[in-house]
Amino acid sequence: MDVELCEAISAELRATTDARAVILTGTGSIFSAGVDLFRMTNEGAPYVERFFPALRDAFVDLFHFPRPVIAAVNGHAIAGGCLLAAACDYRLMAAGPGTIGVPELIVGVPFPNIAIDILRYAAGANAPKLAYSGQTLTPNGARDHGLIDEVVEADQLLSRADEVARRFAAIPPESFRLTKLQLRNAPAGDDAAVKVWSDPAIHQHIRDYLARTIKR
Repeated sequence: MDVELCEAISAELRATTDARAVILTGTGSIFSAGVDLFRMTNEGAPYVERFFPALRDAFVDLFHFPRPVIAAVNGHAIAGGCLLAAACDYRLMAAGPGTIGVPELIVGVPFPNIAIDILRYAAGANAPKLAYSGQTLTPNGARDHGLIDEVVEADQLLSRADEVARRFAAIPPESFRLTKLQLRNAPAGDDAAVKVWSDPAIHQHIRDYLARTIKR
């Protein structure tokens, strides 16, 4: 993760206004190895002054993206890579040798504020332990700590991610957006909820739901 990648993540998300859902994944054996520490230490403070805001904004834009975002973690997801996955609404990880965790304090740097919000959202009561220890976890261990929702075989990762994305995308978009804000402790207020509850399109969605479940 360097300044160009972080800026590209924000630009893509801000331009993706008509997506029903987004799947975030990597290639090869690595989802993301986190911040490019070699570049940061080689270029020093002037680079950090550009990079840190771009990193923060990428996390904010991903965490608050109004549509469903599904992480398909194909391999190692370390530090910033772990936080990219944790910011998503549902997180799948391929079974295998990949590890995931937040070793920032072992590296020697504190977290951006938004990163702690993301870690608390994903891992709940396990967030302090993960932050202080810097432990990296196996896929099953990550699931047990809340970082991952589901572990799947590597050859099924993208197909399962697509299945989950379609399920999330079937939720009425505004209802999803408002609930997502609430889960991130940034509620939009009940006036917005009342507007959705009053929407004739939502009433039809409810009728369809009742027809499927109660059949009368």
